[in-house]
Amino acid sequence: MPTLFSQVVCLTCGHQMLPDPMLAKCERCGGAWLDARYHYGEVRWANGLSGRPLSLWRYEELLPLSDSTQRVTIGEGMTPIIRAERLGETLGHEHILIKDERRMPTNSFKDRQGALSVSILKQAGIKECVLASTGNAAAAYAAYCARAGIKLWVFLPSMVPAEKMRELGLYGAELIKVTGTYDQTKKVAADFAARRNLYFDRGSKGIPGKESMKTLAFEIAEQLGMEHGANGRWIAPDWYIQAVSGGIGPLGVYKGFVELYQIGLIDKVPKLGIVQVEGCAPMVRAFERGLSQAEPVIPETLITVLATGDPSYAYTMLYEAIQRHGGAMVSVDDGQAFRAMRRVARTEGFSVEPATAVAFAGLEKLIATGAIQPHERVLLNCSGHTFPAEKHILEDQYVLELELGAAAPSQQTEGLGAALERLDEQITTVVVIDDNPHDTRLIRRLLQAHKNYRVFESNNPIDGLDLVRQRRPDLVITDLTMPEMDGFTLLETLKADPETAHIPVIVLSGKALTQADKARLSGQIDSVWLKGNYSTRELVDHVVSTLKDRAAESEVAEQPAPKRASEGMQPVEGAFKVLIVDDNPYDARLVRRILEASRKFSVSEARTGESALKAMQEQPPDLVILDIMLPDMGGLDVLQRMRQSERLRNVRVAVMSAKELSEIDRSRLLDAVFWQKATLDRKRLVEAVEAQIKQPRL
Repeated sequence: MPTLFSQVVCLTCGHQMLPDPMLAKCERCGGAWLDARYHYGEVRWANGLSGRPLSLWRYEELLPLSDSTQRVTIGEGMTPIIRAERLGETLGHEHILIKDERRMPTNSFKDRQGALSVSILKQAGIKECVLASTGNAAAAYAAYCARAGIKLWVFLPSMVPAEKMRELGLYGAELIKVTGTYDQTKKVAADFAARRNLYFDRGSKGIPGKESMKTLAFEIAEQLGMEHGANGRWIAPDWYIQAVSGGIGPLGVYKGFVELYQIGLIDKVPKLGIVQVEGCAPMVRAFERGLSQAEPVIPETLITVLATGDPSYAYTMLYEAIQRHGGAMVSVDDGQAFRAMRRVARTEGFSVEPATAVAFAGLEKLIATGAIQPHERVLLNCSGHTFPAEKHILEDQYVLELELGAAAPSQQTEGLGAALERLDEQITTVVVIDDNPHDTRLIRRLLQAHKNYRVFESNNPIDGLDLVRQRRPDLVITDLTMPEMDGFTLLETLKADPETAHIPVIVLSGKALTQADKARLSGQIDSVWLKGNYSTRELVDHVVSTLKDRAAESEVAEQPAPKRASEGMQPVEGAFKVLIVDDNPYDARLVRRILEASRKFSVSEARTGESALKAMQEQPPDLVILDIMLPDMGGLDVLQRMRQSERLRNVRVAVMSAKELSEIDRSRLLDAVFWQKATLDRKRLVEAVEAQIKQPRL
């Protein structure tokens, strides 16, 4: 049946216009907030929709697309509703339902918006359009525009993870990363579209986006009606819960339920549970103060999908909906969302994105506070899947990328060596725990200004403890005075767990320690630093020194390090054997990887002079690269003992040092060559090793 789309109404002045879904503003007042209306009396859904496609297009009468041949579809809609039994048992509420929007083509509910919006663009003959997004809408639009042959310009704030950007590039979208907030990004995108006379998607202000989200309400009511055998009547839940950024989802869902109520298919409009993340909760702030308008905020959250600081009139409409039909607006912090994410995964087997986890955390809060009554049926929009996902919480933050760049084949080995050099530092992990986010951020920036370590912050000791258990870092830096769990308890918990007891801990204290405090810390920590009594450089140097000592201790000094597949390319048959003798594991590993990348050498390592001599006696190498400073003897002493050994007398030796040798040291080189580290880049190092090995021996 064709659409019953009848008119567009301006929500500012009430002016009625012709049914054009492409309208950008009111013809009379210039208002930007528009709404579609239909001939509701002609809707005939009471007897069911049998024979229609199992997609959102089964509700075509109440969608603003006039030409069904212009549909752009990838199988969107009619996602299942799952009863969350185990989660319900955990939360003490047995009527929890999950609308699983992860099943959509690009794994989020925004595919509804993408499908209808792009179909309308195709119907209008649009060949190029502009969109601003924090990620999910961009993925949906990119996929549907690719299918429709429409060029898409996507403007993304710089906080959007690289994984999402790569997905968009895969679809062929043109990506522009804006260094700024999402609200600033939208302004830049709108200006770009205006200058080029391109269509700019207006989100919840325009017609297509909001209308597409009605299909969620239609599906929910129809599916619940079929499940409960309601004899042609559809059933609405008591609550609809969703995490909100700009608000387009619940705006459309609310409108869909209102239309079903108006038609007579449901007997109530659900209460709305609007959940925002505390770092970007302008709606909740206004709601708690009883205001009908929200003041913009600057987003401060790791959950970038929900980082809309200015909800504008969308909040007002949701506020009025809750005043009319009931509901609540609540906020949760990042830590609560991450814990909810783990809980739903472990109870229901759902892998969800952080934005969805915010909704689950809000559900927990609404149940715990009694806002949701025990008898009420709750439906939650599981809006998106873990992938693509924010790096910082879904492990993608911890993926280390080797950016080799475009290079000629002859330069790729050198590029790989440089990347692996960076990786040595990147795999070193530090967890900083302090309830003051400014302090954790400062420490992270200080460390990363000097070293390319992975530094993870936690502003909650409970979350910090979980982070340490999950990441098993090389070092923990923690404050002593924190809410919920103090640093002493945190430390005792870490040391009581065999899996974390070995991790060194540096304590930062805001006040001088008492004798009792010192006694509790004795033997448990690496050091204590009193805030304000040290320079930032001193702290950084100490951290670097601690991590360096730990890396050295983790190496097996008594024998050459075993070869791992991840440490370099496998050498070819008959490769030259090289032994690196250096007590600095970072320097040794770098040289090893550079040489192994050429596939001409088989490389092993030793950390002390004695372990090197022992390894050489067992299997003499073709070349020894010898550091001049070793913990148990000088490198030149190792050379002298080699030349006194019948078995090692003819083994080639290259002495390597960061500084120039004195005349006395040079006189002790015997037949060894001397390499100064600063004079050797990767290419020259390989060439020097080859030349030395090929040098004939007497």
